[in-house]
Amino acid sequence: MQVKELKKEGLTHELEITVTAQDIDKRIDSRLQEVSGNVRVPGFRPGKVPLNIMKKRYGKAILGEVLELTVNEATDQVMKDKGLKPAVRPKIEVKEFDEGKDLKYTVSVEVLPEVKIGDFKGLKLQKLVAKVDDAKINETLERIASSNESSEEITTKRAAKAGDIVVIDFAGRTADDDVAHPGMQAQGHHLKLGSNQFIAGFEDQLIGKKAGESVEVKVAFPESYHAAELAGRDAIFDTEIKSIREAVPAKVDEQLAKNLGFSDLDGLKNAVGEQVQKELDAHSRIKLKKILLDQLDEMHAFEVPATMLEMEYNAIIRQIEMEQQQTGSTAKLSDDEKAELKEIAARRVRLGLVLSEIGNANKITVADPELQKAVIAEAQRYPGQERHVFDYYSKNRQALESLRAPLFEEKVVDFILELSKIDEKSVSIEELTAEEDDAEGDKPKAKKKAPAKDKAAASDEASEDAPKKKAPAKKKKAE
Repeated sequence: MQVKELKKEGLTHELEITVTAQDIDKRIDSRLQEVSGNVRVPGFRPGKVPLNIMKKRYGKAILGEVLELTVNEATDQVMKDKGLKPAVRPKIEVKEFDEGKDLKYTVSVEVLPEVKIGDFKGLKLQKLVAKVDDAKINETLERIASSNESSEEITTKRAAKAGDIVVIDFAGRTADDDVAHPGMQAQGHHLKLGSNQFIAGFEDQLIGKKAGESVEVKVAFPESYHAAELAGRDAIFDTEIKSIREAVPAKVDEQLAKNLGFSDLDGLKNAVGEQVQKELDAHSRIKLKKILLDQLDEMHAFEVPATMLEMEYNAIIRQIEMEQQQTGSTAKLSDDEKAELKEIAARRVRLGLVLSEIGNANKITVADPELQKAVIAEAQRYPGQERHVFDYYSKNRQALESLRAPLFEEKVVDFILELSKIDEKSVSIEELTAEEDDAEGDKPKAKKKAPAKDKAAASDEASEDAPKKKAPAKKKKAE
């Protein structure tokens, strides 16, 4: 094998690799011998077919297989010999290859930079902490009570208004072909007007209507709707209002506690206090991690692979576009915002490489039980679909690794924090929970300018393809 360096610019290397015809022939012969035991040739026992006959019959058939295997093995060997660590999969272009001739191909590869880790031991960090108080517990209890309200049917014949709960039967069809698709019907569905459970415009057309009225509700499914056969299409729902009910707020009392499975109100208050404290501790962790990553970012300056930078930048753009689809926003990013997002992407890649280097140097790994626990936690997010989630991760190695990455990152962060000098500072709950950047401290301003999201996801009582919105799956990614 011959290797010739064609170009080296920054982190990009371009090589020309030549594998001799003799080497290719040996690989072909070896592969033919492997398969000879599984083929039948008249006049010969399996495994006893002469090599020249095997080559004549099957040589060309396995040429492509041998080519792929040779290129992969030769490229890996060259990367190892030259000490090159590819940032992404190398780009390979075959220049010359034919039966009985040398294989010549080029490899263009962007390598990982040399990351010299700064002295992160003994970093001085400040951790903001807050303790739950009675006011926060009472506020949370009021919110719980409002979400556990009941309703009662109105006795007057007034029209429905925002805040009312209408009990409806509906049957939908797409407007352009008058076809009733499965799942576009429901009976006795309770819909709170103004909750934005259904797609835009549906609830508004029921306001001002009375019990017993029939309404032809016309709506447009968004382009991002989860059911492809309905996405972007106009639809008509023949809707009958069976009754109108008024919401009756629940009171924070012993009965509420018992309805929620607690023996008394004190038990509910204690549970709420513990949960709120966990949330406050999570905010403390996020802000402490941000401070840590800020310092690590300041300590390290090196060129990041352009390909990794572009991939991260595109991921950020896709995330923003998804959010805009949900909100219906058509706002365009300015050049300044794009430049800022590019800087954010570079920071994320750089910090990812730093944390990876620290973790690998200190032999930090994610054990299989930890990964299994993450899969279980993910499955619990989808009640009734746990088996589907387990099957998905068992068959999709890349998806499984997407769960390993954030676990690895958190273990590396914990490792650094254990070596750091952390001073706690008590602050108010408001200060701790004030709008904050993400864990990397790099929330793009472009997101802040986007309009508020539409409230999505109809109640569980609605059928799957009722006129509702469905929130997208949460993105999993270590940044």
